[in-house]
Amino acid sequence: MGGFTPERHISLESGRNVYSKLITSTKYAPLPLFLSGSKEAYRIFTLPAALLLKDNADDIHDALLHPTIWHRSEALVAPIREAAASITKYYAKEAVFTPEELNFSALQERVDFIFIALHGRPGEDGTLQKLLEAYDIPYNGSGIATAALTIDKYATNQLLAQKGFPIAQQLLITKKEWTYDQHSVVSAIEETLTYPIIAKPVDDGCSAGVVRITDQAMLMAYASASFRVRSLIAADLMETLGLHAADHIPRQERFLLETLIQKDGESLDCLEITTGLLTHIGSNGGTLYEVFEPSETVAADAILSLEEKFLAGEGHNITPARFHSDPKAAARISSRVKEQLATIAEVLNLQGYARIDAFVKIYADQKVAVWVVEVNALPAMTPATCIFHQSALNGYTPFDFIDAIIQYGYTKRNFAVSAAALTADP
Repeated sequence: MGGFTPERHISLESGRNVYSKLITSTKYAPLPLFLSGSKEAYRIFTLPAALLLKDNADDIHDALLHPTIWHRSEALVAPIREAAASITKYYAKEAVFTPEELNFSALQERVDFIFIALHGRPGEDGTLQKLLEAYDIPYNGSGIATAALTIDKYATNQLLAQKGFPIAQQLLITKKEWTYDQHSVVSAIEETLTYPIIAKPVDDGCSAGVVRITDQAMLMAYASASFRVRSLIAADLMETLGLHAADHIPRQERFLLETLIQKDGESLDCLEITTGLLTHIGSNGGTLYEVFEPSETVAADAILSLEEKFLAGEGHNITPARFHSDPKAAARISSRVKEQLATIAEVLNLQGYARIDAFVKIYADQKVAVWVVEVNALPAMTPATCIFHQSALNGYTPFDFIDAIIQYGYTKRNFAVSAAALTADP
């Protein structure tokens, strides 16, 4: 959990939730691990409970990288811990009291499975998966190739378009082109797309840096914010874009523009949904997709924020989605949506579990078209995320759902090992 992206705080909430569900079981002995450092040099620490329960990922990061902070409080707590040792030894199981830095070789010796609760890079782009496979450590979610694909919103949707699925029209805007001739780039954008336009990072986490652009001034401001040199966004750009202090647009070399998906003249309705899925291994080793009941997402503003998606009390999701006022018609529409989502998951080779955010256009006779917004190959696992609501409708407790994810990842790895052994056997 943790990391060094804007989503590290959500990642911490996901990690805490997974840990809390596993620690109460007799099946698992979870070890909380926090990723710190930087994208150039990972630093992985075991987390003591006192740090795990802190509110802020940045505070944890600082305490781990500046040991004097931790040692100061440790000196106060040590005598109490010693006095309570007879109790904590029994009730706290193998509790971690001091942070320990581990490399991947140490992880290989220490753990049987890694649950990746990171959001954005390096957890969602295949980088960490590649390292774990190099050390033969099984993990949750999709493999290297699928993770590398799905973090790229442009590449993912272009592949889906090739397979016949409807997608929003997309334009990639690069810093090099913008710097060379802003006027020509703006002209090309306005000749191709019509306001309002959705601007977003190409390969960052969901909802981070997503802005609804309504005019040229906002377009210019978004580009300036994306291609800025300094870490902070200038106040005038924040004001033009309608951003709040906690909002973030990452510095990037390129960003993505998309047409706004909305109800058109032929569709009867257009709903924004988010849908989780779980995969199972069939008798022949193939992948079976269990697509959950879609949730309707309702944003307070034009764009659903990270907090609305994943933090308790911040968002409003309706499960099941209100596809139709008649329950039988709604069930038929939902079934057709889930069929299309299963096909999309198969095309992308999603594994373990995933979440697909999309718009559903509903036409006469309950015909539907699913327009994918983005695919999250490692969905957030915060207590408030609606994937737990959806899985509950299919009979899963939160522990059952997490357990199924782990068991799939572990079994999938064993299938791969067995297949490799058979191939190598003369």
